[in-house]
Amino acid sequence: MPRFQSYVRSLDPRLPREVYVLEAGALVNAFGNGVVLPFLLIYLHNVRGIPFSLAGSAAAVQSAAALASGFLGGTLSDRLGPKRVLLGALAVMTVAFSLMPTIRTAPEAFAIYSLWGIGSGSFWPSQSAMLAALTPASRRAPAYALQRLAMNVGVALGGVAAGLIASVRHPGSFTVLFAVDCVTFVGYGLVLSRVRAPALHEQRLGGSWRAVLGDRVFTSFTLLNAAFMTAGISLAVEILPAFGKNIAHINEHEVGIVFALDALGVVLFQLPVVKLAEGRSRMRGFALMGALWAGSLLAVGAAGRWTSATAAFGILAATMLVFAVGECLHGAIHAPLSVDLAPPHLVGRYLAASSISWQIGWILGPAVGGFLLQHRPLLLWPLAAGANLVFAGAALALEKRLPERVRRTPRGEPAPVPIPTSG
Repeated sequence: MPRFQSYVRSLDPRLPREVYVLEAGALVNAFGNGVVLPFLLIYLHNVRGIPFSLAGSAAAVQSAAALASGFLGGTLSDRLGPKRVLLGALAVMTVAFSLMPTIRTAPEAFAIYSLWGIGSGSFWPSQSAMLAALTPASRRAPAYALQRLAMNVGVALGGVAAGLIASVRHPGSFTVLFAVDCVTFVGYGLVLSRVRAPALHEQRLGGSWRAVLGDRVFTSFTLLNAAFMTAGISLAVEILPAFGKNIAHINEHEVGIVFALDALGVVLFQLPVVKLAEGRSRMRGFALMGALWAGSLLAVGAAGRWTSATAAFGILAATMLVFAVGECLHGAIHAPLSVDLAPPHLVGRYLAASSISWQIGWILGPAVGGFLLQHRPLLLWPLAAGANLVFAGAALALEKRLPERVRRTPRGEPAPVPIPTSG
């Protein structure tokens, strides 16, 4: 028992109070994400009758808008402060999701998804910059891991709730989902108002995107992350739910559970994975992530090819737990390494570039995945698995190019051991 208690104490992130407040807001917002994300493609295709190829393209348009917005969001986070940018992004996304029930055609979807992208593109770098500014350098890995954990708790709860509400036979049920998401954006804004704005760097008006793009090591790492996003997370989030319903023939309730299990896996494994990653090679962790995702995606394809709907649900549920371990590795490595590579006055831009790598993946992944889902759905998953193995090899090759100081996840100070007192 004492050994178990010591292990539990070692998982304590030991972060400033304001970081926990920020994470509480992220949890509220993530619940809204979990409510809508598993059902967006289903909403466009099964409710509004938009073909998979165009529905996937709408997701790509959203990411393209987010990519453009990310450049501005990163610059403004450095110059005006991330809190102001984050509040503005939340306002834009509230408007976008309030308009989702009005979609009837593909062009309308493209327009509203573009507005959503403008908000989300600035949301991610400003939120990450807030977290970096409020957290000591040695605690960034657990801070970003806790952010991933909080978001996945919210997504898990939201996914289960949405699975109980959504029904393609009742289009109004999707309006309820979008309304809930809007409420969570407002809730996050209220929580954010209680967090102090980080101090602006004295050199905030200096620097440029040219300096960011000229950092070849960071650029290579960012492109590698974009590749993993394309062949990994974007497919699991955007394409897998629609594949599960239309190819593996699981129902909406089961779609919500599968989506929630991915999030639940992150909740269970994130802090232990961060603890295990301390002192270890970051790029080897990235390579292991790619291998786990490759195996998971092969299993997804098998669920659609050789099984009944009941067995498909079981395979997809188990697969998402394995996939989640890879996500935990990503959470422990990606954002902290991006911050460690950044000069202090360019953190916002570096994190914007890091966020843009996600958007590149969300442009290419849903567009290609949506096309294959319509024409060759069973070919998609082995192709994605092979790509992840190639990217895992690229991660190992990148390690020797990283500065020595950032190659390994920093070790945190040991958690304090309570001193027993006599009664």
